[in-house]
Amino acid sequence: MKRRILGATGMSVSEMTLGAMMFGAMGNTDRGDSVRIIHRALDAGINFIDTADVYSNGESEEIVGQAVKGRRHDVIIATKFGLPMGADANRSGGSARWIKHEVEESLKRLGTDYIDLYQMHRPDYNTDLGETLAALSDLIRADKVRAIGSSTFPAERIVEAQWAAERGGHHRFLAEQPMYSIFTRKLEAAVLPAAQRYNMGVITYSPLNGGWLSGRADQMGSHRAAGRPERYDPTIPSNQAKAEALRKLDALAKESGIPLPHLALAFVRSHPAVTSVIIGPRTMEQLEGLLGGADVELSGDILDRIDEIVPPGTDLNPADNYAADSPAIADKRLRRR
Repeated sequence: MKRRILGATGMSVSEMTLGAMMFGAMGNTDRGDSVRIIHRALDAGINFIDTADVYSNGESEEIVGQAVKGRRHDVIIATKFGLPMGADANRSGGSARWIKHEVEESLKRLGTDYIDLYQMHRPDYNTDLGETLAALSDLIRADKVRAIGSSTFPAERIVEAQWAAERGGHHRFLAEQPMYSIFTRKLEAAVLPAAQRYNMGVITYSPLNGGWLSGRADQMGSHRAAGRPERYDPTIPSNQAKAEALRKLDALAKESGIPLPHLALAFVRSHPAVTSVIIGPRTMEQLEGLLGGADVELSGDILDRIDEIVPPGTDLNPADNYAADSPAIADKRLRRR
């Protein structure tokens, strides 16, 4: 498994990151099996695990902590905060009050004294970025966190966070975790260039676009469709466009002799801004299938063919992109006098 340096952190991470969202009640409810999957990934050369407090209400972090016992110093652990951990509005977001509470809970669940990369799961437009960065800087100085990052931030928020850190003398975000796949390419226009400008590591998620690029179209997204049906409804024109693109990509994959999911993973890794791509297996079979594509590299000709099927900077279904959910768009009161 090849490695790359994660932005300005100095940490060497595998080109594949093991995403732990599917470990626990949200996916694989067999803790022992989830631990075995993590061990197999580590044995295959993956040294980077990504989880979050909200995944299965903390159970994912507990499983990761159990799995890395005795191997903690060989593993880079990233976790996230910010999404709601209860009905109380104070149990979410980027306030100092919540951050300093929740990091202790994550440390306890992970069974560790420190977190290698602590990430803000989504932008919090109700809290000043300086407040958030000051609290996170306190955690770094206390040696509870080694580096901080953001997740699914639009380009302007990435830049604003860098400016806020410089103005306030705070530690800055050194990594960004965006959604990126052949079907979700909007971030190529501004998010990835912004990350490169500030030497941020980029850890991408959903490279198979929720199952669309898994090579098993009949099973795609079955465990997630109930939560976001707009991503899979075949009557929606944008999903019809995805189905047509999928047909062409499948033909290209067969012509190239590369399994479609390996083609999808290699496409994401080919972008110079991308440090590591998150894979999120629920079963050992899924992990083994994805590991088989670790060394696949795409030629310029194949990348050109992909660009013809899905033009650069394009999201085929805007509903895929969580980053589009800005309050300025979602709340009509912010657009009317």
